[in-house]
Amino acid sequence: MTDNSSFPEPAVPDQPTVLAAVRLASRAPSVHNTQPWRWIFDGTHLHLYRDNDRLLTAADPAGRQLVISCGAVLHHARTALAAQGWHTDTTRLPDATNSDRLATIGFRPWPDPPAGVLTRASAIDVRRTDRLPLSEPTDWPQLAHAARMLVTPHDVEFDVLDETARPRLAAASEQATATRHYDMDYQAELHWWAGHSDVTEGIPREALVSDAEFARVSVGRTFPSAPHSARRGTLEDHARLVVLSSENESVTAWLHAGEALSAVLLECTAAGLATCALTHITELPAGRSALTELIPHPGFPQVVIRVGSAPDDEQEVPPSPRRPLSDILTIQRD
Repeated sequence: MTDNSSFPEPAVPDQPTVLAAVRLASRAPSVHNTQPWRWIFDGTHLHLYRDNDRLLTAADPAGRQLVISCGAVLHHARTALAAQGWHTDTTRLPDATNSDRLATIGFRPWPDPPAGVLTRASAIDVRRTDRLPLSEPTDWPQLAHAARMLVTPHDVEFDVLDETARPRLAAASEQATATRHYDMDYQAELHWWAGHSDVTEGIPREALVSDAEFARVSVGRTFPSAPHSARRGTLEDHARLVVLSSENESVTAWLHAGEALSAVLLECTAAGLATCALTHITELPAGRSALTELIPHPGFPQVVIRVGSAPDDEQEVPPSPRRPLSDILTIQRD
């Protein structure tokens, strides 16, 4: 019998492990479900690139939301790899000559990741964006504290807005929608990415809400409406509103904001809560200015998150589509 204890553990995960992690990471949320990322695995490191072909040129010309989306997939990938026993050493913006390369991941064996990491990894496949009215989240003080601790390493602030701020945020949301109403490029882009089924990208019709349902959500993004329905017809929205903000405006800050967003969404999902990330309020200066006035410190608001409880007896919402692995991952061979 061979004593395998004398052999060193591999320093890099094998290809099936990387494929499984990237496939799971692709469940990360992205603006309009554009999935604006590409991965390259060179046998030693896993590299994350932005996919500029998926830039929303009307809604997001600077690429802020694109990079936030890439930050979310980066955190999802690191979480998935940790659950498979791999610590990830991440270098953000590693190549000064190539701004499309957002991160490079190196690996070390990690046989005993914390239980919280495993719990968040198990939440990846369960998480959905819930655009319907939500009840007040259960056990909110404890969860808010845990989420705040998770975003701190990313230099991101986690602020829960007081209920008195809801009308002002609702007004900012409505103003953002009204400002874009006659922007034909914006509207064409929105309708291109939302409301279609049987595709591998964009927001499917099944994930949208009707006008009657949306009317009971005080702070939400306007999408093409779904056919008339009145799900949760007696429920008025009491989701808590959270703002994630950065110390500055930079690609690094946006990337960290996406990682923090991923951590918060997974922590909430693991706790049995529903979430909906909103970025339309931060697209225009007026909305960002309104948010800045609502948080208790200097900063640059990046994302608003609705967090609440959904009814337990509802039919499970199908997952939004994702691009095939062959479209987002390249394996480089020697």
